[in-house]
Amino acid sequence: MLTSLLLYVVLGAFAGVLAGLLGIGGGLVIVPLLTFSFTWQGVPHEHILHMALGTSLATIIFTSLSSMRAHHGRGAVDWSAFWRVTPGILTGTFLGAWIAAQLPTNILKGFFGIFLYYVSYQMLLGKKPSASRELPGATGMFGAGNVIGVVSSLVGIGGGTLSVPFLTWCNMAIHRAIGTAAAIGLPIAISGTLGYFVNGIGVEGRPDWTFGYIYLPAMVGIVSMSVLTAPFGAKLAHSLPVATLKKFFALLLFVVGTRMLWSLL
Repeated sequence: MLTSLLLYVVLGAFAGVLAGLLGIGGGLVIVPLLTFSFTWQGVPHEHILHMALGTSLATIIFTSLSSMRAHHGRGAVDWSAFWRVTPGILTGTFLGAWIAAQLPTNILKGFFGIFLYYVSYQMLLGKKPSASRELPGATGMFGAGNVIGVVSSLVGIGGGTLSVPFLTWCNMAIHRAIGTAAAIGLPIAISGTLGYFVNGIGVEGRPDWTFGYIYLPAMVGIVSMSVLTAPFGAKLAHSLPVATLKKFFALLLFVVGTRMLWSLL
């Protein structure tokens, strides 16, 4: 148990930096490493990824709060866009948690890996949006929020992997898109955590200290460090050039996606 807690603390420190740096909740790294940790601990295979996804979203509640405060302090959060996309985020994320609860672990792993490849490819292309493109109206933002929420819930992330490309596609500056995505991670995490909690109640074979699909020791260990390191990541984000941020983001997604797909073999 001590070794596992140390692993969760180190993982939390890394996740916090990523949350602040890229506007993500750290789930891109948390989910694969929790999958490895739960496998090592002997958690039944059919529960491993569901617990990793649920626990990841639970940690993002705290990480996104810390990251959001840091970005808000730098004036990098578009609160108008945040409030317009949040209703769709809430409904989509809860729906995604229900869908994930019905799917086998290997299908979720495959979906996670392919999703990361797609986003990495889009970011590396670096296509610039039309100069006239802007954020859509209420209906469009609700639809975008639902898509971001469903996918984020299925892969246990704070939504930055979709929110940042969507916002930059709508001509929002990259640093402002990262700050806004950090804020969007909060409603995603709250709704997704509730969904995984509800859908995991009564499921047999889960280890002790598991609430629904939320594994409390992992959540506490990760959160204890991530909230401390997220402000450092936010500071780093505002000191690095745009091109470097995009390349780092894309390469990170590619590596993690490869690791997840390889585990299926």
